[in-house]
Amino acid sequence: MVLSNEGAVDTPPGQEKAQELPVPLEKRPRHIAIIMDGNGRWAAQRGWPRIEGHRRGVQAVGRVVRACVRWQIPFLTLYCLSSENWKRPPQELSALMELLGQFMVEARREILRQNIRLRILGRREGIPDHVLREMDKTVSLSAENRGLCLSLAINYGGRSELVDAVRTIVNKVRAGKLDPDQINDQVISDHLYTSGLPDPDLLIRTAGEMRVSNFLLWQISYAELWVTQDCWPDFTEEHLRQAICDYAQRVRRFGGL
Repeated sequence: MVLSNEGAVDTPPGQEKAQELPVPLEKRPRHIAIIMDGNGRWAAQRGWPRIEGHRRGVQAVGRVVRACVRWQIPFLTLYCLSSENWKRPPQELSALMELLGQFMVEARREILRQNIRLRILGRREGIPDHVLREMDKTVSLSAENRGLCLSLAINYGGRSELVDAVRTIVNKVRAGKLDPDQINDQVISDHLYTSGLPDPDLLIRTAGEMRVSNFLLWQISYAELWVTQDCWPDFTEEHLRQAICDYAQRVRRFGGL
């Protein structure tokens, strides 16, 4: 997973303006969340190993991150590995872990150069120690950055996140640190993995699937949905531009008139 421009197609002369986003800052989503689906299917359609789809998906991550930095999107959250994905074949999981560890090393310089702050959402169980070390190092080195906040959901499940939040809140009540009558929406939000982040405004899903797959169940209550039939490795800056433009045309009432 590399966030550099290596392998990117140069912008044709005279088309630089077409690469920008025709949406005023105030109408852009502050927080975009993406379910990056279809890597394995994309590879299978070409007769390639599933891991090749994941490798190509990494390139799509780079395209999206660079666009969000350039378009001044403050928060981006990517669904990288769900808690249910541990059911996949051991060989694929091992390759995914190596890919993740490689990303944490290779993307580190670019994350720091682009002033990106990295966060990891999810449980640590099952992730190899050497990958955890590289994750922790990149998170620590980027902790003071004030540009794009890039959150990677790894070994993440929305229900597990709620269970962990409830357990922490219950323990605080037992210890006398929290009055049960004080528990409200904000208290719950403050105990989620995403504490301190605004809720997503726009949820994008690739590969045409029409479900949220246990992703940010609490946080996406009022997110606008945008789905493309294209699999994640084929996701381009143009897809992201269209999703943001469509988002800007919607009227968000939050239950009001």
